[in-house]
Amino acid sequence: MNLGTYGNFSFSGITNAEEKEESQSGLVKRRRDLDELAYEVLQIVIDQLPPTKEADDISEQKKTQEKINDIISNIIFEQKRHLSYADKQKVNQSVMNEVYQFGPISDLLNDDTITEIMVNGPLDIFVERKGKIIKTENEFRDDKHVMHIIDKIISPLGRRVDESSPLVDARLPDGSRVNIIIPPLAVKGPSITIRKFSKDPLTTNDLITFGALNGDIAEFLRLCVKGRINVLVSGGTGSGKTTLLNVLSSYIPEDERIVTIEDAAEVQLQQAHVVTLESRPANIEGNGKITIRDLVVNALRMRPDRIIVGEVRGGEALDMLQAMNTGHDGSLTTIHANSPRDSLSRLETMVMMSGVELPSRAIREQVASAIDLIIQVERMVDGSRKVTKISEIIGLEGEIVTLQDIFLFHQMGFDEHGNVKGKHKATGIMPNFMEKIKAHGENIPPSLFKPVGTPNMDPFRKGL
Repeated sequence: MNLGTYGNFSFSGITNAEEKEESQSGLVKRRRDLDELAYEVLQIVIDQLPPTKEADDISEQKKTQEKINDIISNIIFEQKRHLSYADKQKVNQSVMNEVYQFGPISDLLNDDTITEIMVNGPLDIFVERKGKIIKTENEFRDDKHVMHIIDKIISPLGRRVDESSPLVDARLPDGSRVNIIIPPLAVKGPSITIRKFSKDPLTTNDLITFGALNGDIAEFLRLCVKGRINVLVSGGTGSGKTTLLNVLSSYIPEDERIVTIEDAAEVQLQQAHVVTLESRPANIEGNGKITIRDLVVNALRMRPDRIIVGEVRGGEALDMLQAMNTGHDGSLTTIHANSPRDSLSRLETMVMMSGVELPSRAIREQVASAIDLIIQVERMVDGSRKVTKISEIIGLEGEIVTLQDIFLFHQMGFDEHGNVKGKHKATGIMPNFMEKIKAHGENIPPSLFKPVGTPNMDPFRKGL
């Protein structure tokens, strides 16, 4: 078992109702005592455990846990001190986290209510829970301790991070996305950002329950995907683009071949016929880099029915547009933008980054011809994510790509708990691609587009 070097160690996660009743000074002293005990136990464990490659073996972990208990008992007996059973278990778990998991952030990774973990240096660990960012009690001892955990994260992936390569994107075994950046780029110490993903991907009904969209929108999007409409999901960081992309991709029929292309695999498809491609950074010699654009070009040779690009952010935008224009209808992708109009401007800029010199009108013609629908998602001030606008691209008028809104989210203030109040409403405009959807065997009921308040007995308005 290669445990690395533990120059320092910090016990973390000591927060419960009983401790809140203690004085602040008593809490600090108690935590310090448990820190010292946990560090002492860890050093003994490192010395006594033989190297092994069976670190994931449950029986091996159980033996280690029993040994840790024995070591704790011996230490408190020799020191003639008292330790409650609960504190023994906390020390034991903390040492186990250092040996087999990721130290002070292990309990955060195991907490399903946490969606993001942000380490801003050894003493500042924040999490996002229910859309709100809060600071935790968890701490690393120092930069060396953070670097040790970083090494545990990236070493199994064959990645490295040092002064010559101070940033890296990686994935944890459970699929969570990790971004790491260290000094000299990170001035206040090593930084870790972990985007967690639900073990059970969210469904359409979950999004309806959360208020991200309503039944009409969900049914409309389902029929658009099945009808092979090209969709661009637009939104800011953490707005829920990938979550919505997962839901949209779940509507793709089982008998279609899907190729997904991402920097770090995040799209969780349930279909059987899926090929997942992931870009690759350059190696230590600076060779072997495979970009998203390379993968998009290669995907066209793989006989895909659908191409899903996790996010377009560069020259691959041109190849993606050409794929959508050459028989790969029903493709999906995401982009960082604040509005549907902004997403078109960004796409145009990205096409220019491809190195192919095209006039602006030619680029806009490609965009107007390739993309049918733009879905705007936003993270609201209360932390909730919502589909705020669904717009159709209806063509090019002069030099301008023309949009029309199909659905909008109307915000109506806040409730007594500070949560955003509002409703999703149809604008009353029917999209121009209705015939294209019919050609693929789907039919969207016109009643879906009636504004709220219009008499309607259509069952689709009851949701899914």
